[in-house]
Amino acid sequence: MDPQAFIRLSVGSLALRSPKYLLNSSDEKKNSCSQCSCEIKLRGFPVQTTSIPLMPSLDAAAPDHHSISTSFYLEESDLRALLAPGCFYNPNAHLEISVFTGKKSSSSHCGVGAKRQQIGIFKLEVGPEWGEGKPVILFNGWIGIGKNKRDGGAQLHLRVKLDPDPRYVFQFEDVTTLSPQIVQLRGSVKQPIFSCKFSRDRVSQVDPLNGYWSSSGDGTELGSERRERKGWKVKIHDLSGSAVAAAFITTPFVPSTGCDWVAKSNPGAWHVVRPDPCRPNSWQPWGKLEAWRERGIRDSVCCRFHILSSGQEVGDVLMSEILISAEKGGEFLIDTDKQMLTVAATPIPSPQSSGDYSGLGQCVSGGGFVMSSRVQGEGKSSKPVVQLAMRHVTCVEDAAIFMALAAAVDLSILACKPFRRTSRRRFRHYSW
Repeated sequence: MDPQAFIRLSVGSLALRSPKYLLNSSDEKKNSCSQCSCEIKLRGFPVQTTSIPLMPSLDAAAPDHHSISTSFYLEESDLRALLAPGCFYNPNAHLEISVFTGKKSSSSHCGVGAKRQQIGIFKLEVGPEWGEGKPVILFNGWIGIGKNKRDGGAQLHLRVKLDPDPRYVFQFEDVTTLSPQIVQLRGSVKQPIFSCKFSRDRVSQVDPLNGYWSSSGDGTELGSERRERKGWKVKIHDLSGSAVAAAFITTPFVPSTGCDWVAKSNPGAWHVVRPDPCRPNSWQPWGKLEAWRERGIRDSVCCRFHILSSGQEVGDVLMSEILISAEKGGEFLIDTDKQMLTVAATPIPSPQSSGDYSGLGQCVSGGGFVMSSRVQGEGKSSKPVVQLAMRHVTCVEDAAIFMALAAAVDLSILACKPFRRTSRRRFRHYSW
């Protein structure tokens, strides 16, 4: 499998120091209410906002250079656009970081809006080294920002780095429920890699997944089909026809009491499983995906994914919790830079062709992108596009387990659709 070139631009090790904003015992409480933040801009990408710690003294040690506040991921077309000459008043693209004091929110204790004040701006021009595909530190250290750069004004500490981050890109060639082929995309070339087999029937006694169903199923049949969604299963097969990953519903998607949608109090759940190397025709649990519907002006489906631990000394690890628009769809993402900091040092268990299930690789311990899956909203023809970091793939089985997860995310959008209203009187007062 040939990867596509991606570049990871990371901004981290952020800190601010200034005589004007020094913390001491007399004004610590006052300054704690005046938080510092920054807006990080790169042409063609959404603005990202993050907080900046304020150094307690001018000679305080520099922050941890391993900490990452935000990342941008650039593919070849993004790099070409950034390196292309701009218009006459803005000839070159820049990474721009605007630093503020105060909160962006307009609320305050007195009911009067508290305005942000801009301290200064840091700019870094996009240059040819961005397109060389090599690791490079673009900036690392302190720099004066604002008006008084030379006479002890505010100083910003940051570390800006470029790293190659190649990815494999896959696409389901049809909607998941139609058991499509899965191809790898490389430019205009499509190479078949997997096939996806979807079913919604109860598992037969000869199916290797039957052990899971017997422990989680309640024995009911299709009589309650209208008020619950269960028995859904997806298997991923390689080109030889062997099943290399699977996902199946373990907790049915049912409406919560008093409503007709799957609520957070009782989410539906999938298990994502992999072949057991020690027992032929058997499976091992790898991950658990929970999903429910969040009501609002525009409904969303929340997908929460845990890595399941096989040992009792380490609990299940939360890797992602993402809201996806029920109407428009969106992107499910596992990225330790953008998710909980507590998972950044946890390697992700994954199948290996050798039977070694220790992890996807040591790179995940440093954080960064793992996978993404873009899906469509309700009523639309969803053909998931999956991106997978190359450093987490050592064999076909590694990629297959994420295809099963992507299929489960896509089907969760369907499983979380509101249920039809019954004709019973106690439900008549609800409307959609």
